Amino acid sequence: MDLNKIINDYKEFDSATVQNAMILVRGYVDANTDYTSPDLKSYNFDKPIVGVAVTGKVTPLNEPSSKIDFNDLYGNIKKNDLPVIVVLEDVEKEKGRAAIIGDVMANMARVLGAVGMVAEGSVRDIPGIKKANMPVWGKGRVPGHGPFNLVETQTSVEVAKLKINPGDLLIADEDGITRIPLDIAEETLQKCLEVRKKESEMMSETNIIKRFESY
Repeated sequence: MDLNKIINDYKEFDSATVQNAMILVRGYVDANTDYTSPDLKSYNFDKPIVGVAVTGKVTPLNEPSSKIDFNDLYGNIKKNDLPVIVVLEDVEKEKGRAAIIGDVMANMARVLGAVGMVAEGSVRDIPGIKKANMPVWGKGRVPGHGPFNLVETQTSVEVAKLKINPGDLLIADEDGITRIPLDIAEETLQKCLEVRKKESEMMSETNIIKRFESY
């Protein structure tokens, strides 16, 4: 499987089309293993982005009992051969009270190969993030943070109720984040074309009128 090509091909679709295509492939599944909840917001969104997850857990408000170097996270972005979506989870007790993504992180992540960033928590510096040309998703916005530390990287995280593992294939747009299981990625991609064709026909003004002529 050429994952680079698959990622590139998925850019032609939106998350809702992908969702419908996955239903055709494997039916309905638990939402928390499938897509994010409605409290996730998009910032600096332009078009759907697709990439594999590089994850981290952070404490942006209080000094943790143990921590690791932030370069471990950035190194995991740099050494990945695929487009990366950085997924960070705020693990403070008062989650979201301090920012976990800002313009400096956005610039660094973009240079190292990230195409998007997702926060289970708050973000800041949106004007600077726009200048960095980095699409970002988060639960809200605040202007500051306290001692900001990385406590884990490349472990499972949860963002807006969606469970994400390192290496998961993700598509992100204004509707949120969808996880695409690798074992159905190719088949889902083919079904996306079917969904698009069917929906186009259903939304045709002529077809709608014909359908309801007898009413």
